[in-house]
Amino acid sequence: MRLANKVAIITGGSRGIGRAVALSFAREGARVAVVGRNKILCDQIVTQILKNDGDALSIQADVSSEADVAEMVEQTKDKFQRVDILVNNAAVNLPYRAVTELSLDEWNWIISINLTGTFLCCRAVLPQMIAQRFGKIINLSSLGGRIGAAGRAPYRASKAAIINFTECLAAEVKEFNIDVNAICPGAVETDMLREITNGEMPTHAMPAEDIAAVAVFLASDESRAITGTAINAFGRGNPLFGVSTFYRRSK
Repeated sequence: MRLANKVAIITGGSRGIGRAVALSFAREGARVAVVGRNKILCDQIVTQILKNDGDALSIQADVSSEADVAEMVEQTKDKFQRVDILVNNAAVNLPYRAVTELSLDEWNWIISINLTGTFLCCRAVLPQMIAQRFGKIINLSSLGGRIGAAGRAPYRASKAAIINFTECLAAEVKEFNIDVNAICPGAVETDMLREITNGEMPTHAMPAEDIAAVAVFLASDESRAITGTAINAFGRGNPLFGVSTFYRRSK
């Protein structure tokens, strides 16, 4: 098992990419703190992990809340005594919204969760990782962090900032044997994508498990040569292929 005896915190862990990461990490031997705003969904993931002889903890938290994030880390340490891996996956988005139609509350909501939440979670786990001289931090950016698009300004701005934040943090903590990397997924079959596209799904959308596989690699010792890097995981939707976006009605 590639993550045996490691302890991982996964935000946004109750659905989509976060759910796939939590289940994949558990299969690889990690003890997992599944974090989300919906405690019932987090409990369901933990139950599934426990049924498969894994070890997991369900935590309800809003990553934009400094107090919630601090409590998240304390609960994880109380149960598992350490934190080895942090996956910053929690994120929100909006349907198409022109800047002229975007409210300040909507802008602040996306930035507070996607970007400020990533900062708060990193800051909260770093004292433990520095003390143990080991850590793996994986931040979820996006294809949208690489290129802009009409109607997607707050989400894509937050994801672009995550790439730069990842590089800055990696440079700060390299001396403590802490690796900090980002994943930039393309279209992934998630509830969030369905919600912002009114139930339509790009035909080239990937299963969340494809991104979870990249996260397992970055969390494992196999990635020890990689830090301060944003890995593109665009799948068949890679802009290099000149892909046109066709949609199908999701189930």
